[in-house]
Amino acid sequence: MALIQLNYVSSALFRTVTVNVVLPCDKLDADRKHYLNRGKKFKTLYLLHGLIGNYTDWISGTRVQRLAEKNDLAVVMPSGDNSFYVNSYAIPNNDYGRFIGEELVEVTRAMFPLSDKREDTFVGGLSMGGFGALRAAMAYPETFSKAVVLSGALHILDENCDNLADEQLVFGDTALARGTEKDPEALFAKLAAEKKRDPAKQIPDVYISCGTQDSLMGVNKRYRDLLSAGGADVTFREVPGYGHEWDLWDREIEYVIKNWLPLDESVTGITSGSVRGEEK
Repeated sequence: MALIQLNYVSSALFRTVTVNVVLPCDKLDADRKHYLNRGKKFKTLYLLHGLIGNYTDWISGTRVQRLAEKNDLAVVMPSGDNSFYVNSYAIPNNDYGRFIGEELVEVTRAMFPLSDKREDTFVGGLSMGGFGALRAAMAYPETFSKAVVLSGALHILDENCDNLADEQLVFGDTALARGTEKDPEALFAKLAAEKKRDPAKQIPDVYISCGTQDSLMGVNKRYRDLLSAGGADVTFREVPGYGHEWDLWDREIEYVIKNWLPLDESVTGITSGSVRGEEK
């Protein structure tokens, strides 16, 4: 398994950014002479962290690296600061919406053997990253075929939502931000209307999961219902006994990779976790 720390100058953010990339490109055959995935274009999950996190969170908090290796899935994990992955209202050079939806996909496809097909490209995240993933999928439905929303902070534009991290610098007046390109609900409504006019228009599939002890359960159910009513294919999992916590996100990213994403059968080879090339 190649775990790559990528540093490059971002156009959208106008600074050097750091991204973790998991690339399952180094499985050896039984004779230890050939890499089994040579020439393969990998299906890719762009995976977003939550509030006050960074590009290391998913690697340190879950088994995503091992799961990606076993299932031949590339995973790209950027830092999003506290941006909610939208273009900032008040902070210059913080175009995180463009960074996630356009630039990061373009740059990583140019640098690594990633598939450029919509059906092979997914976006997901937890909490703030769940909001960002849903927003990115609805803003760029031609790029992302699936969105994974784990304990999504989908309430952030709701009236009377607590201000946790100076969100007004990101959204401006949240009342005015509702219905704009920063609002995943508005973006979905626009996409659903376009699909009514043109049935060939594609809406990303959405996976939503939340713990029963999480205060965000209500808003996640609300989004489940509005997305389903608007014609999206939605999978919803209500996980008993969990709150807003890493144990849930570790469990759910395993389920998503093993059961929900449309991944090909992976090759079995010699890796750092399996010196005999056996499945664990």
